[in-house]
Amino acid sequence: MSVSPEKKQEIIQDNARAASDTGSPEVQVAILTSRILTLTSHFKLHHKDNHSRRGLLMMVNKRRTLLAYLKKKDVARYNALIAKLGLRK
Repeated sequence: MSVSPEKKQEIIQDNARAASDTGSPEVQVAILTSRILTLTSHFKLHHKDNHSRRGLLMMVNKRRTLLAYLKKKDVARYNALIAKLGLRK
């Protein structure tokens, strides 16, 4: 389950730190969050799709690693991101 190119560009523009930013942790976490949400809705219909479930778990772990990195580097950016995406608390 991938994100459409239009949706991906919208996510990048909403979370980019600069005009041509596509690789910052904020952008990567936002894209992963979108993909995780689409896969979560996919599993409501296809609960036996274990191959995609493995991909979902890998994405969740990647997002958790990126969030831990961002928290270690800049707590203010981390707090702003989780508030914006509605991830925790």
